[in-house]
Amino acid sequence: MPIKLDKELPILEILRSENVFIMDDSRADHQDIRPMEVLVLNLMPTKEATETQLLRLLANTPLQINVTFLYMTSHESKTTHAKHMENFYRTFDEVKAKFYDGLIITGAPVETLPFEEVDYWEELCQVFDWSKTHVYSTLHLCWGAQAGLYYKYGIQKQLVDQKIQKISGIFDQEVLAKDNLLLRGFDDSFASPHSRHTEIKASDIEKESDLDILVEGSEVGLSIVASKDLRNIYSFGHLEYDRDTLDKEYQRDLSAGKNPELPAHYYPNDDPSAKPRMRWNLAATTFFSNWLNYAVYQETPYRLEELEK
Repeated sequence: MPIKLDKELPILEILRSENVFIMDDSRADHQDIRPMEVLVLNLMPTKEATETQLLRLLANTPLQINVTFLYMTSHESKTTHAKHMENFYRTFDEVKAKFYDGLIITGAPVETLPFEEVDYWEELCQVFDWSKTHVYSTLHLCWGAQAGLYYKYGIQKQLVDQKIQKISGIFDQEVLAKDNLLLRGFDDSFASPHSRHTEIKASDIEKESDLDILVEGSEVGLSIVASKDLRNIYSFGHLEYDRDTLDKEYQRDLSAGKNPELPAHYYPNDDPSAKPRMRWNLAATTFFSNWLNYAVYQETPYRLEELEK
């Protein structure tokens, strides 16, 4: 079913070419249903690429979704044209009086910085505070997951093993909580992209009685953690990544003279000139569909204003 989007959004033609069901705002306004309201706080530098990745996955639901993109005014994007931000993104002041079924907080390339040294940390904390009474379920991705856990529980991220530069590649992960609704339809194991320099230790999660470890991997450690009521989900991987996202990151770091290691289990025969195999799309589609259906649609009140209660 469709996602309702601004008809001028540049990535619409990409989505339409992939047969993703997109409905412009003029047509959607004539449908007599309450659409799901999803807010996306996009902290990634590659704004349009992340928009495309997330919208592909959000489209796999039987309900109409209104998607609003949010940015932090305390940070100036150096990689996205200011006109794009002005036309298609909203500030926190513009959305804080509204209510949302779901909120997605993306990753960000700031994970080696202490949280308080991130230039938009104070503004992000305002969003975290506000979401308690204005959002039903929040999906935190990668650094967004680490930030959410630090804000709510004081859990600190740690640098990965010094033997490796970063966790980068496609990694097998084991489903531990097979009965959790977020993992309905999953096999016992699945592959997922990861790209990060830091991690959260399982021992810190186990101290919190309202958190469950859902997925972990022998090479990546924790992968997905969630509150028991599914109001907050923390995913440390990047199921939303495209086939070539890790390749672009590798080539970027190579050009910058960082001498990066090859992403693990990614290029066929570890040959960077070979086309990577896509092995995580089914898991990504299932996970996002489960979040929208079981954590959001099945539970959120019809009148979103009731969230304040």
